[in-house]
Amino acid sequence: MALRSLPTQLPTRGNLHQPHPHHHMKGSLSWCHTLTPLPLLSPSANSLGKVCTQQMVVKCSAGGGTSGTVQAVNMSPGTPVRPTSILVVGATGTLGRQIVRRALDEGYDVRCLVRPRPAPADFLRDWGATVVNADLSKPETIPATLVGVHTVIDCATGRPEEPIKKVDWEGKVALIQCAKAMGIQKYVFYSIHNCDKHPEVPLMEIKYCTEQFLQDSGLPHVIIRLCGFMQTHIDNGSRPNLDDNEVGLIGQYAVPILEEKSVWGTDALTRIAYMDTQDIARLTFVALRNEKINGRTLTFSGPRAWTTQEVITLCERLAGQDANVTMVPVSVLRFTRQLTRFFEWTNDVADRLAFSEVLTSDTVFSVPMSETFDLLGVDAKDIITLEKYLQDYFTNILKKLKDLKAQSKQADFYI
Repeated sequence: MALRSLPTQLPTRGNLHQPHPHHHMKGSLSWCHTLTPLPLLSPSANSLGKVCTQQMVVKCSAGGGTSGTVQAVNMSPGTPVRPTSILVVGATGTLGRQIVRRALDEGYDVRCLVRPRPAPADFLRDWGATVVNADLSKPETIPATLVGVHTVIDCATGRPEEPIKKVDWEGKVALIQCAKAMGIQKYVFYSIHNCDKHPEVPLMEIKYCTEQFLQDSGLPHVIIRLCGFMQTHIDNGSRPNLDDNEVGLIGQYAVPILEEKSVWGTDALTRIAYMDTQDIARLTFVALRNEKINGRTLTFSGPRAWTTQEVITLCERLAGQDANVTMVPVSVLRFTRQLTRFFEWTNDVADRLAFSEVLTSDTVFSVPMSETFDLLGVDAKDIITLEKYLQDYFTNILKKLKDLKAQSKQADFYI
């Protein structure tokens, strides 16, 4: 296969529309919105251009043509592809592993794109998925993973130690263009709620620009914006225990309270409607099977939005003990972000602190879900609440602690 013949080019500097004054901020991360032909195997080292705003229209000019969209090239014309064949990108992450598990449970033929790593993600194979090695930061590794695939579900994001644009922008552009060139029939992309309202935050700006790029590509797609996860998993390739989520909200609040350690919080009034990743995965496949959803942007939100203090108070009540709370003022985060901007080697830290700053502002990450539930034919009562999620955890863990205490007393009696 001659990869250089693929009409897939990465972004380069281009002409700019004047950004909206409300969105223009000094020092904000920016991306170009016009693409010029470049070989797939020679991605641009510097893809920064002007700011991507709500008025921006992403254009991809393939092969020097005049069309404003990526030109489709069917790499294997006449070859049937089963609708149940899916590729999950970012399969070892928080949401990705739940997508894989749900897909397998529903009878899909699941292929997982995983970066080559010292500790292979064997648990995915054990579940019944096929694992293929590729790296979004190396576009030449992508096309082979798409052969025979009907649907791409993109859960990937860069690692904390990586520059944000490497995977989340350049890698996604390459993946979308390869998907278009290979004739992928549906592309599911996960974004962030309100990403179009925060161009000053690099990660959210990238998510919004990627949404625009995907929409302009002509690929059949579904964009799903998310508000917040109840769980998080460290992507180290380790085998997960889906019934033991001692990370995310539990690791941040519940465990420290039980262990009488400090719980970190802020003085901000941000409200986040956390959602169980298993519910997100279930709703994703409901949307995937619904042709009315094609080309739409949905937002998935939990039943209620919570402040940090409300989550801590809930955990205190369920644990039956007070928390040792250490508050971090939002002003400290802002100062730290500005300080790290002075040094090139800390720019990525500043970018991530910018996202933290939004999460610790007075923003509400929540939307009404009644219309979405009606569209998907889902009962709101089937969505797990944060109270139920944490109550189940504390009920189980407190029972285990009680049993251990009883066993300890019994051992002392025999001694």
